[in-house]
Order: sequence, then structure tokens, then C-alpha cells
Amino acid sequence: MKILVTGAQGMLGQDLVPLLREYGHTVVGTGHAELDVTDGASVRAALELHRPELVIQSAAYTNVDGCESNRLDAFRVNGLGTRLLAIGCQQLGAPLMYLSTDYVFDGTGDRPYIEIDRTNPQSVYGQSKLAGEQAVQELLNQFFIVRTSWLYGRGGKNFVDTMRTLGREKPELAVVGDQHGSPTWTVALSHALARLIERGIYGTYHVTGQGATTWHDFTRAILAAEGIATPVRPITTAELGRPAPRPAYSVLENLNLQLAGVPLLPSWQESLETYLAQTRAVVR
Repeated sequence: MKILVTGAQGMLGQDLVPLLREYGHTVVGTGHAELDVTDGASVRAALELHRPELVIQSAAYTNVDGCESNRLDAFRVNGLGTRLLAIGCQQLGAPLMYLSTDYVFDGTGDRPYIEIDRTNPQSVYGQSKLAGEQAVQELLNQFFIVRTSWLYGRGGKNFVDTMRTLGREKPELAVVGDQHGSPTWTVALSHALARLIERGIYGTYHVTGQGATTWHDFTRAILAAEGIATPVRPITTAELGRPAPRPAYSVLENLNLQLAGVPLLPSWQESLETYLAQTRAVVR
């Protein structure tokens, strides 16, 4: 299958593009220079040139706090950009896979969210990503909406690398302990996306590392695996004082993934160990 991937230079894209090729697909990876998703003419030209059989929209404005102060830019990229791609896919007759987020939920629940639970984003980032979801659902019959969470990977700045670096530099770390979610490795996610494409069962999916933790406990696991003894003190989200509200509980149950017969991702602990082993020499 010929697949066009937007945001190919992003953290997910850098793992996804080569992995899709390993699965036997012909992949065109595009960055902003090749395809500006916010410009209709650019989108039309790219789709006409490459004529993909599937488009994966992984380009996004992902600076959660930055979205609060740059609302128009957030909606332009995450909402309008996805709408323009959906229009292009509609005209081309190609399905669209859209990468979304746990931030479309308000995080007030006490059980993992399933795909049909009511969305209620509290941040501009979450609202703009939901706008992208809605555009895909309105314009296309054949689509994958994939919500994931707490991404990390070697292709960009991420929480895991930041914490193991700070753990070696600081006498103590203070990390939020009242947000619950599921850390997800970009390589494990990429395998699941490739398998979803193979299955061809369209719809909305939650795809995350299995199990749940807090940022505080995630940090402790990172440092323990690296043999770093720096103490980690739990703080509240309120104490951190970031501009954008974060969902307190955004664990996603991967229900539709199981129903589609796609293997679940490994536990977040197993993926973390693999990632650390693969990148340890590079970070040090």
C-alpha cells in the first residue's frame, strides 16, 4: 500500500515511517516543507502528486501549554489542517488515519475511558484535537481515529530522557503525583498502527501502553532502571502551576483494539525497559 505520512520528522513519525516500510508499504514521509497541512493548495498538490492509498495525519501542534496562548495556531494545525486532509482524502477516495489524544477527555472519571465515552476536553490542545476528530468523522466513511497518551521515543525531546538526565544532575526531583495515565512508546504504537492498517477495520481506537501509573511513579521507574538514586518527591498539579489544565485520570482502555483482533501493546514497564536499553549509550 502507498501511504503518505504527515509530520514525518516528529517523534512518532521518525519511528513510524521506517517501520511501515518494514511491513512492506511504500511510504512518503512529509514535513512542513513538503506539505503544509494548514494550506489547502499545499494539501491538494501533495495528494495529487503522490496519490496515496492511505494518509496518516501525525502532524500536530503538541505544545500543550503553548496551545493556551496560541489558540488560533492550535486550531489551525490540529483542527483545520486535519479537515483539509480529510477533504483531500474524500476527493481522492483514500482513508485517513488521525492521531489523537487522551486530552479529549476531562479526566474526572475513575475508570479507564473506552472509545464511546463522552469527550469533554478542558484544554485548548484537547479541544483542537477533538476538532480534528470531528472533521474526520464528518467528512469520511473510512477512517481510523487513534487516541494515545504520554508518548515518548528517540525521535524527539521526551519525558523519559528528560528525567534520566535531570536525575543525574539534580539532588532531588519534584514530579506530579496526581495525574494518572499510560506511558506509550512510539515504536510499540507504530507496530499497532501497522497492524490496524492490515486489519482494515475502520473506527476509533485507544492505543496505549498497558497498565497505568502517575508521572511521579513513572519517574521513579525510570531512575530505578538506570540505577540513579536521586529522590523523587510527589507534588500536585496545582503546585506545578502550568497554564493548561491536565486530565487527572486519562487512562484509556484499548477495547476496540481487542475487538479488532490487534495485539495489545506491551505493558508500559516492559516498553520502558526496552527503550532505556536501546538508548542508554546515546543519552550517556
